[in-house]
Amino acid sequence: MTSSRITRRAALKAAAGFAAPFAFRTFATAAPSETVLHASVGAGGMAGQDIRALAAGKYLKLVAVADVDREQAGWVKKQFPDCRVYEDWRVMLDKEKDLHSVSVSCPDHMHAPVAMTAMTRGLHVYGQKPLTQTIHEARRLTEVAAEKKLVTQMGIQIHSHPVHKLVVRLVHDGAIGKVKEVHSWSGKSWGDTTPKPDRTDPIPGSFNWDLWLGVAAGRPFIGEGYYHQGNWRKRLDFGTGTFGDMGCHILDPVFGALGVGNPLTIRSELPGPNDYNWSLDVQVRYLFPGTKYTTETVGLTWYNGGARPPKDVQALVGGKVSDQGSIYVGTEGVMYSPYIGNPVLLPVEKYKDFKVPHLKGDDHYLQFVEAVRGNGATSAPFGYAGPLTEMVLLGCLATRFPKTDLAWDTKALKVTNVVEANRFVRRAYRKGWEVDGL
Repeated sequence: MTSSRITRRAALKAAAGFAAPFAFRTFATAAPSETVLHASVGAGGMAGQDIRALAAGKYLKLVAVADVDREQAGWVKKQFPDCRVYEDWRVMLDKEKDLHSVSVSCPDHMHAPVAMTAMTRGLHVYGQKPLTQTIHEARRLTEVAAEKKLVTQMGIQIHSHPVHKLVVRLVHDGAIGKVKEVHSWSGKSWGDTTPKPDRTDPIPGSFNWDLWLGVAAGRPFIGEGYYHQGNWRKRLDFGTGTFGDMGCHILDPVFGALGVGNPLTIRSELPGPNDYNWSLDVQVRYLFPGTKYTTETVGLTWYNGGARPPKDVQALVGGKVSDQGSIYVGTEGVMYSPYIGNPVLLPVEKYKDFKVPHLKGDDHYLQFVEAVRGNGATSAPFGYAGPLTEMVLLGCLATRFPKTDLAWDTKALKVTNVVEANRFVRRAYRKGWEVDGL
């Protein structure tokens, strides 16, 4: 097996895996022969990529888009002349009575409010990662999607890429024996160690700052990209840092391969966030109860920013690792899985004659469209993506309590040994922005 480089653009074309039963809602169903009527919350950045990918097939029509920044939505009318453009997503959902589905591609803090509002109206949802910003929100979206039997898919496109499907297959086939531990990392540093600027800047005329804040508490606008566009990922109130964002991608095959659920304990080893921003460097260790694919217990350590696995672990794969990826240490061998790259079984001599299964990828986006039409099922429905997101967000929570073992009760949805930690499991929404079901 040789490593390969696959671009982000190429990764966005892939998809497949974990099926969930499909059922149409009773009041705006798209029959298998019909076109899916779709709306997007968000138009710029990742939202634009989602729109183009979902509309790439012939069975989805983009009928409406909502974006708080009119400049971000300008391209939509040029490419989709019949599409109606709104500023307020709530107004859009009120007025567009014939929708079948919605994609949620806005900043993290608004993922759950938008998705829940759409689902309570019976709309199928394609939601960007992380599914939500808080653990409580992830649990509720999972529950409501199941109750209403809606088609859902989280935007972890590489979940359906053949190289990541292969990682899961190799572990499940016992290629490296029982997994003892996993080390996963990302070189990205979506955090900030500096204080929040003490100033108020003029709000651009095309931008609705209050709508952008949504459920978050009011505050002065700071320009130069501090919040909008892009840098909101670094801010505690709006994003989830590198861990929450890239963790949903890189830990997806780990989660699927090991078959784990919620951890017994979580521990962060490095300094945590400041009052406003996520930290640059992260090292968090999870301890899970064992599964049929692991030893009696299995450890998972996540690193991002400048943090990396220790030298003895890197030595298992030749002493040099890619900017993002995972190392699976098994009882019979080691698997090195570069992010969106071919997995490598080690030691090389032992696996030189190993026959690697050939797996096909799927289009993650069009899989969602077809499921809404009644053809097949999605591979990353909220029934899978919700628990994955909970696991990742528990790691984010742990960074707030460095050098502390947090014991987690998944049924009660609480940390049992550090009461203060539970205030980060669920957030209070701004008055007037309360959402039924959350």
